Amino acid sequence: MTKRYPDGTVAVDHLDLEIAAGRITVLVGPSGCGKTTTLRMINRMVEATEGTITVDGRNVADIDPPTLRRGIGYVIQQAGLFPHRTIVDNIATVPDLLGQDKKRSRRTARELMARVGLDPALATRYPAQLSGGQQQRVGVARALAADPPILLMDEPFSAVDPIVRASLQDEFLRLQDELEKTIVFVTHDIDEAVKLGHRIAVFQVGGTLAQYSTPDELLAAPANDFVRDFLGGDKGIRRLRFTQELDAEPGAGAEAADR
Repeated sequence: MTKRYPDGTVAVDHLDLEIAAGRITVLVGPSGCGKTTTLRMINRMVEATEGTITVDGRNVADIDPPTLRRGIGYVIQQAGLFPHRTIVDNIATVPDLLGQDKKRSRRTARELMARVGLDPALATRYPAQLSGGQQQRVGVARALAADPPILLMDEPFSAVDPIVRASLQDEFLRLQDELEKTIVFVTHDIDEAVKLGHRIAVFQVGGTLAQYSTPDELLAAPANDFVRDFLGGDKGIRRLRFTQELDAEPGAGAEAADR
């Protein structure tokens, strides 16, 4: 697929990518390389100029955009919460739109609060009364509220401090182990990409795909000079750390092969 704007700017250039169900695919690259545009073309927040995007064999262009978006969770920087709604009401937003019984949707919202590690006492508070990390957890819970098979995440942890960010990443991986959602995750941070992704798509300026591989393959064999430079001079240390993290996980052999 390609996204070309009226002034001739090409944000995404002939991208051909297959995203595995039940796995985390990370789109990474410098600013202006088309990764967020790619993410938003999946749920038609941005319309592709050329090409076809299919979900389970169905062309998204044939699906009414609001209907499409209600079936795809979406998490952005700083959570994007509604400031005038309580936390439990924020989480229940999509079930409410889908006509779910209000009592049931609030019960689901409270269950999701526990799942993402939020104190139940926060249910009646408002976003401004929560920390940045807590707000991001609410954003993840809201994206999960309608139990969508697909989650789109646009740099969701980039606005919090490094310690909170590491905690959110760990919680995110724990959730994915339980839920096995199909996740497309955008970041500019290669360390985050290596930690979270089963597969990593490295974009370069001009909206072209430079490499699409597992984290270990990416670190061991960068496809070109751009990827090598983007990984930086400490890619050997990064690969060692990645291998050590896999070795420390239960069932690491099978997971390493999968990743």
